[in-house]
Amino acid sequence: MENLENQKKGNMDFIHHYVPPTQAGKQGPTLLLLHGTGGDENDLLDLGRMLAPEVGLLSPRGNVSENGMPRFFRRLAEGVFDVPDLIQRTQELADFVESASTIYSFDAKKVIAVGFSNGANIAASMLLLRPQVLLAAVLLHPMVPLVPEEMPKLTGKRVFIGAGRRDPIVPMQNTERLVTLLREAGADVETHWHSGGHTITHEEIREAKQWIQVSL
Repeated sequence: MENLENQKKGNMDFIHHYVPPTQAGKQGPTLLLLHGTGGDENDLLDLGRMLAPEVGLLSPRGNVSENGMPRFFRRLAEGVFDVPDLIQRTQELADFVESASTIYSFDAKKVIAVGFSNGANIAASMLLLRPQVLLAAVLLHPMVPLVPEEMPKLTGKRVFIGAGRRDPIVPMQNTERLVTLLREAGADVETHWHSGGHTITHEEIREAKQWIQVSL
């Protein structure tokens, strides 16, 4: 891939790709790309380029393995999360993003998470536990990751949620609970529902791209 920089696992503890912005995108945000279960640091690079062709991309691989499939945190069963592990992994990911901003010289105040499924869940967890790390988030097929003991103030945070009405993994009610939770914390949440299941649709990408342009 053009502009693909070093893939490494070092003092930042995540195998990852960083793709620098083009000249035109240097003052814009950086997209933090967070894959779903079984994905890796390559999975969402094309999606990132479709959403915002000029900006930088930071794409880590989840450090947890579930039967050989990378994830960002452990689960006990389908839809049942290991909350202590989720909290720990969320803090680790947030620390990684802050370290990466120094190493790659991007603006730490302009990071937009783009996550699918497991990646969307840990992005939502970052909003709830370390909101200062994210400017905004695109959550594709997320669930409620956890309800923190103390709710953050998310006033000024923008969130796009894409979901399927026939998603066999994420019930509509769970997505609606997440929307309510984020809005009650003050976030500006836009939702896009499609008639399909647990897959990213072209329509979702188009709507997310239009939404994300506001932050560029």
